Amino acid sequence: MTTRTDRRRTFRLTGGCVAAVLLVGGCSSSGGTAAGSSPASAQSTPSVTGTVTVFAAASLQESFTQLGKQFEAAHPGTKVVFNFGGSNTLAAGITGGAPADVFAAASPATMKTVTDKGDAGTPKVFVRNQLEIATVPGNPKNITGLQSLTQPGLKVVLCAKEVPCGAASQTVLTNANIQFTPVSYEQDVKGALSKVELQEADASLVYQTDVKSAAGKVTGVAFPEASTAINDYPIATLTHAPNSAGAQAFVAYVESPDGQKVLTDAGFLPAG
Repeated sequence: MTTRTDRRRTFRLTGGCVAAVLLVGGCSSSGGTAAGSSPASAQSTPSVTGTVTVFAAASLQESFTQLGKQFEAAHPGTKVVFNFGGSNTLAAGITGGAPADVFAAASPATMKTVTDKGDAGTPKVFVRNQLEIATVPGNPKNITGLQSLTQPGLKVVLCAKEVPCGAASQTVLTNANIQFTPVSYEQDVKGALSKVELQEADASLVYQTDVKSAAGKVTGVAFPEASTAINDYPIATLTHAPNSAGAQAFVAYVESPDGQKVLTDAGFLPAG
C-alpha cells in the first residue's frame, strides 16, 4: 500500500528538484543556478576564517584598530591581531621570520626591505600622511612653525632618523635649513607624541593623524614645509602568511570604500 508519506517523497523527486540536485545542475535547464548567484565564483573564493596577524606602522594604530573590528564583523569567525610599532622594527621582525599575514608600512623604503627579501607580495599605496607640530595643549610657547622649534630652551622631540616619521622630519628640516638638537629621538611616532602628551617636551614632529587622534591632549601647528615630505603608506600580503586568504581579504577591506572612509576620517590623505 502506498502511504501518504510515500506519495510526498515521490512528488519531491519527480515534480521538482531537491536542493542537492540543484547544486549539481541536475534538474534545471539553466544549469541549476538560482537567480543572482554564482556557484563558480563562490567555489573559487577561499573562505575567510581564523586569525589574521597584521604588522602595522604605529601611526595606523587607531584607524586600523577600528578597521579590525569592522573586518571581524564582516567576516564572522575571524580575529585580527595587530602588532603596531616603528616600521623599520616591524620589517626587521618579518625578514627575521616573525609569523604575520599583512604588513602596512609608513614608507616605501621600509616596505622595500621586506620585498627585497622576497617576504611580501607586490605592495600598493593605500593612504598618505604628512607631518604636523604637536605642542603642549594651548601652545604656551607660541610655536608658529618650524623656525619656532629653534627657540633657546625649547624641548623638542623627534622620531628616530631610521623610522619613517624621523626620515620625513629630517627632510623638512634640511629643506628649510633649520637645525636644532632634540632632547630625544623616539623609536616610533607614538613615542614622540607621548612625550608632549606627558608634557615632558614642549613640541614634537609627528603626523597630522597623530595630532588628530590626541585631540585635547596636544595642540597641532601645521606648517607649509610639510608638503615637501609626504609619506606614502604601502600595504602587502606576506609571502609566508599563515592565513593567506585572511591576508588577502584584510588588504581588500583596507582598500575598499568602507576602509578608506575610516582612514580619511582619521586624517590620512587619499593614495591617489
